[in-house]
Amino acid sequence: MRKTAEERKEQILTVALRLADELGPDRLTTGAVANAIGLTQPAIFRHFPTKQALWAALAERIRRRMNSSWQTALGGQTAPEARIAAVINTQLYTIAENPALPAILFSRELQVENGELRKTFAGAMAAFRSLLHDEVAKGRDAGTFRRDLDPSDAAALLLSLVQGLAIRWSLGAREFDVRQEGAHLLQVQLRLFAASPPEDGVL
Repeated sequence: MRKTAEERKEQILTVALRLADELGPDRLTTGAVANAIGLTQPAIFRHFPTKQALWAALAERIRRRMNSSWQTALGGQTAPEARIAAVINTQLYTIAENPALPAILFSRELQVENGELRKTFAGAMAAFRSLLHDEVAKGRDAGTFRRDLDPSDAAALLLSLVQGLAIRWSLGAREFDVRQEGAHLLQVQLRLFAASPPEDGVL
């Protein structure tokens, strides 16, 4: 059955993300995408006029899906620690399901050649950090976290936990479960955020 234009675009983006993992982001070409699907390059260009346009669409799809997954994760939780854990777990799940992401974040394509790609990913990470900031602030105000905890600092630490873990997982040939390791390290971090119990009954 002939694919609709939207179905073909989704197929192209899915294959491009897979090839970014297999070949590396900097070696991804429209020719490689076309060959993997069984199309000609002009057929790819009918949907994405340039390689930069393909990258921009791919980044926007990833951004939308991450944002949707964060909101879904938050919807089932009420306690501050559980909400933070749910958001971070779903982000690590996204990375595990799209293993090219860590490489894309440090690729020449992102850092040097494609300003729109860089802008989209920077915006996504800023949104993720803002979400974490707000959840930490709620936890602090509720008395779950230390009163002297700065939500901005805490959000930076949590974001660094995710990004550092993703890089370690990627460089280590994905030899460990990134979600399981993330859950463990997050619990360590949250214990450091936790409000200390009163000493000697003094509030």
